[in-house]
Order: sequence, then structure tokens, then C-alpha cells
Amino acid sequence: MTDAPWLVVIDPQNIFASADSEWGSPFFGEVMPRIQALAAAFGERVLVTRWLPTADRSTSWGEYFQAWPFADQPETDALFELVPAAASLSHHPSVDVPTFGKWAALEELTGRGGHVVLTGVSTDCCVISTALAAADAGARVTVVTDACAGSTAQNHAAAITVMGLYPPQLTLATTAEVLANIT
Repeated sequence: MTDAPWLVVIDPQNIFASADSEWGSPFFGEVMPRIQALAAAFGERVLVTRWLPTADRSTSWGEYFQAWPFADQPETDALFELVPAAASLSHHPSVDVPTFGKWAALEELTGRGGHVVLTGVSTDCCVISTALAAADAGARVTVVTDACAGSTAQNHAAAITVMGLYPPQLTLATTAEVLANIT
């Protein structure tokens, strides 16, 4: 296993990017150019995830989809497609999972104890769920604070504050700081 970090772009999908979506982040457009710059710098070591509505409805996901019926669509629905700007970020197939946290699927690809640099949406849901699980599993996690989009500015700030409580396993950095440290 190499020590080189992986860039993980969490859920850059229409459902989280569109202003017409109940889950659309108003900040998605601001962070996408930063994500693209990071992806260019990471080259082949970029993974993109997608959340899919395929969870078992006999679990708490059943109640979840009752609360959010607009998202209870077939996984082939356009809501779950990557936004055009994200379609070419990675040479690897997207990591598609029906959970907020993506770590279980990502660890298989990045390796146990690896280093992941997280970006994407939503800071206060899928990013924090992935970051905390990764740190708990022993990964080295960097969250790029200005390359994550929250559901609201307050929720983004709250999630960043919580993740900031987990050093040294989880560190916070800006896009400029990450780019300056890529060798």
C-alpha cells in the first residue's frame, strides 16, 4: 500500500446539486471548481461516490423514505446521476452505496489505515458520516472545508466544528493547503 492519499468526492449528484431538489445545497456550485482543481492534482487517485435509494425498507430506511418520498425513486432516476462537472473526475467506477457513510466501501479501495481527502456534499450528512467512520477505523482523514457543501451555512459550520474535534486522525484543511502539499 502506498502512503499517497486518495481524493474522495462524496455524492456530486443532481439530487444534492439542483436548486429544484429538496436536498439541493445552495453552495454546491461554489465548491465544484475547487473539487475539480483537487481532482486534477490527484490524478488517478480520485474516487467519486453516489448515494442510491436502495436501502432495505424493513429497516429505519423505511421511515426515512416515508419522510422524504421525493427521493424514493428507482436508482436509475436522473436525480441520482452525477452532475456533468463530476462525470469525468475519476477514471474509476463510482462507488455506489445506499448509506450516508461511504467508508465501508471506500476502505476496500483505499486500504486499511490509508489517507483519504474528503470533499463533496453534504458536509452535515454524508461527508461527516464518512469522515467519522473512516477515522474510527484508523484511516487518516483530511476534510477539505472549502470543497464541501452543506445543506445550510450553519449546518456546514456545525459539521466542520464536530469534525475538528478528532485530530490527529481527522484534520481540516482548505483547498489551497491541500494543493500546496501534494507532491
